[in-house]
Amino acid sequence: MSNTETPAEGWRSLLEVEDRGIEPIPASEQTSGPAELFWIWFAGNISILGIPLGIWVVAGELNFWQALIAGAVGAVASFAIVGIVSITGQRGGAPTLTLSRAAFGTRGNYLPTFVAILSRWGWETVNTVTAAFAAISIGTIIVGSELTPHSHPWIAIVAVLLFLALTLTVSGVGHQMLAVFQKWATYIFGVLTLVVVGFIVAKVDWSMVLSAEAGSWGTVLMGISVVASATGIAWANSGADIGRYQSKKVSPATLILTCAAGAGIPLIIMIGTGSLIAITNPEFDAGNPLASIPALLPAWMSIPFLISAFAGLLLSNNISVYSSGLTLLTLGLKVRRIVAVAADLMVSLVGSMVFLFLFESFYDAFIGFITLLAIPLTAWLGVFLVDMIKRTTYRSDDLLDMTSRSAYWYKGGFEVRVLASWLVALGAGYLFKFALPDSFIAQQGLEWLVALLVSGLLYLALGGAKGAGVKE
Repeated sequence: MSNTETPAEGWRSLLEVEDRGIEPIPASEQTSGPAELFWIWFAGNISILGIPLGIWVVAGELNFWQALIAGAVGAVASFAIVGIVSITGQRGGAPTLTLSRAAFGTRGNYLPTFVAILSRWGWETVNTVTAAFAAISIGTIIVGSELTPHSHPWIAIVAVLLFLALTLTVSGVGHQMLAVFQKWATYIFGVLTLVVVGFIVAKVDWSMVLSAEAGSWGTVLMGISVVASATGIAWANSGADIGRYQSKKVSPATLILTCAAGAGIPLIIMIGTGSLIAITNPEFDAGNPLASIPALLPAWMSIPFLISAFAGLLLSNNISVYSSGLTLLTLGLKVRRIVAVAADLMVSLVGSMVFLFLFESFYDAFIGFITLLAIPLTAWLGVFLVDMIKRTTYRSDDLLDMTSRSAYWYKGGFEVRVLASWLVALGAGYLFKFALPDSFIAQQGLEWLVALLVSGLLYLALGGAKGAGVKE
């Protein structure tokens, strides 16, 4: 709200639906500052459910300090990459995967964009299902007997619909609502989360923590890989979606530092807390934190914890769905942005109902499947990062022109060097994943890093970005 706006005008502005889709934002409308980015990414990572990540890191037999190093390096470095991608949003004013047309070609870009939307749908379904289980757990505490989706389906259905409706309210209305909601929700639920963390830390046996033996530094490397791939790397293709409203006055270094700090601070707190739990409670079930974490809290804190878990999932889902709506438009869906968001949420609705009522036992396998998508996504990221070295501007009209007249048409709509780099990187990543599972790279979970480096270095060797927007 500006200084000249009345409160009523401010509310009308906040509730006005953002109609701008993937068309680039003119510089005159790029008025946001770095604080906006900070709060959006802080909110998306404040969830108490980040604690299991710290537990999984310690499962590799690290001590507390090593786990903290792995968490800090993995989270901060990976979200610095999100900040780098945000620079392209500031330069071109368009969503990440729309800008990706400049690298892959207007037709070739369909391939990584399709992989990106599959990954987003997967994680949004996981968010929705987990939020439903949080609501069911609240019901269990209130009535004093165990509730399940099958015994009380109406609770699960209402929880899913509420979660998706709240997401639509934020992501559907648009960027300004997202920025304001994430900031104020962080104040409320961030404090609640810190209270939960405080109760957990207060019960820690520090003698056990300080006497825990150190693991190998190879295991620390694996911990960094786990954290990076589960946090910033998973969000990289949303960087420009969130950063495209940033003012040209904001320096690239500020964008990078803002994203790294905004997400890094809450993630370090959550991962550190998780590592303390793992060291002092070796039998803790990280696979079911909604049931396991309340056991560490006073009975009266169970419901506030579950509410904060529900809210944390919502704050993360808001960013994902906003980004997904833009990705669907990039794929060619010819509708208003809010309709694309609603279509995305329909996929989450169907997926969550399937997992809640039909194939609940396939939950882990499904997460495994969408984790596999990290390899093609990081292969895309390697190309995209190298492309932006030379490509300092983007032609707005050509980004939207899907005909042969576009400067990004290349050969039949494909940039052959980019696609070759991407496909070779896919092969390299999956080679270690499936054919060489006992190799150092596979054992440390570094297949995604191989894909990123192979695609980027090969594209660089082939000359990097060429064509419109390239600074010679």
